[in-house]
Amino acid sequence: MKLFNRWFIPLVVSVFAFFSFKQGSSTSRPNIIFLLTDDHRWNALGAMGNRMIKTPHLDQLAARGVLFKKAYVTTSICCVSRASILSGQYMSRHKIEDFNTSFKPAAFANTYPMLLKKAGYQIGFIGKYGVGEPKAQPSNVFDFWAGSEKPQPDYEMKDAQGNFIHHTDKVNNDIQQFLAQTQSDAPFCLSVSFKAPHIQDGDPRPFIVQERYKPMYANDSIPEPEKADPKYWQSFPDFFRTDKNIARERWYFQFDGNRMYQESVRQYYRLISGVDEVVGDMMKTLQDKGLASNTVIIFMGDNGYYLGEYGMSGKWFGHEESIRVPLIMYDPRTPQLRKKTSNQLALNIDIAPTILQLAGVKVPAEMQGVNLAELVKKPKQLARNAFFYEHTFLGSPRLPKVEGVVRNDLKYMKYIEHNYEELYDLRNDPDEKINRAKDANYLSQLETMRTQYQTWKQKVR
Repeated sequence: MKLFNRWFIPLVVSVFAFFSFKQGSSTSRPNIIFLLTDDHRWNALGAMGNRMIKTPHLDQLAARGVLFKKAYVTTSICCVSRASILSGQYMSRHKIEDFNTSFKPAAFANTYPMLLKKAGYQIGFIGKYGVGEPKAQPSNVFDFWAGSEKPQPDYEMKDAQGNFIHHTDKVNNDIQQFLAQTQSDAPFCLSVSFKAPHIQDGDPRPFIVQERYKPMYANDSIPEPEKADPKYWQSFPDFFRTDKNIARERWYFQFDGNRMYQESVRQYYRLISGVDEVVGDMMKTLQDKGLASNTVIIFMGDNGYYLGEYGMSGKWFGHEESIRVPLIMYDPRTPQLRKKTSNQLALNIDIAPTILQLAGVKVPAEMQGVNLAELVKKPKQLARNAFFYEHTFLGSPRLPKVEGVVRNDLKYMKYIEHNYEELYDLRNDPDEKINRAKDANYLSQLETMRTQYQTWKQKVR
């Protein structure tokens, strides 16, 4: 099917496809597909209120399932976030703090794929694994493995026949291959990790898209965010406001000037629309194979992304642009998990316990997340009032280390190398424009958050 046809599929067809799934038994062990995008901020999705981006299949998934409006990562960098997703643990507990550290055997045995395999699930992995050295990737323990041999795969690749292929298209082919050969005598769990919409590191073309996507958004004018104003970059302290800061370094070749901003955001959106196409193809195959009614799908971003806000690009720090991500859960078997929107704080550490409990597998005591399905069904009993944030990779001046506590009403961040604090009043300043840490009117809130920070710092270990 031509891409342009995909853009203009009548909505009734898409809706019909979702409503035509037959309801499966809620007592049978479900198939589970976990989809992970890379550097995907929370509002780069139609379902999250973005009126420009085209993500019809993900939007339909959100409309039919649960859309978590306040989903976050506990560390905004891929290696740590992915370790937290697999283990259900904060970085302070799993101790994977860089790109070279792998899970120790005992810890890896308690990740959700290994626990599912032990319980009789067929397990598959596709795309960017992102935890530890590539040579130490656990390819031999998966029933199906189509992971990258590089820590960060290239967008421009060659398939088994030596033909050029874009990484997103390869992921699509690998999903289809897995679904074609999965056995009917046991349930499966497939973990899929896209490179999109991450930049291509070291390439003058930071966002590399498929040729067929280049006309998309070409005539759209994308408003620059208010926080792209230079005064926001200038408001940072000297230790942070340096061209050695990677977030600023990357800003120069992605967002410096309106023309550059326009093209970078268009490319970012094109890559996400490419992921959406894969989701649509996957959903059709599940339906064609009679698997749709018993397959749970969870979609999440591994961390957010600054699109020029505060004069930065990338992630790492504690602002919403960096730590807040899209999260969708679609369970066709369970009426309580249909057509729902949740405003509960949901985290990347919730993925592993959620998947395990969906499969009827006991959740290890070491896991620190909660079951997202139960969070939706029993919000009063399981609601979070806060979570801990930590990012300690590299350190100043490249990436100043930061820790803090996030609540619905307040956010406290501390740059631990410099004893510099940020305090944001999220109720009155949801866009985090004003740091209140030195505002005398917020002294009581600051003291409260300092105390909670010390408590949480011990709690997450």
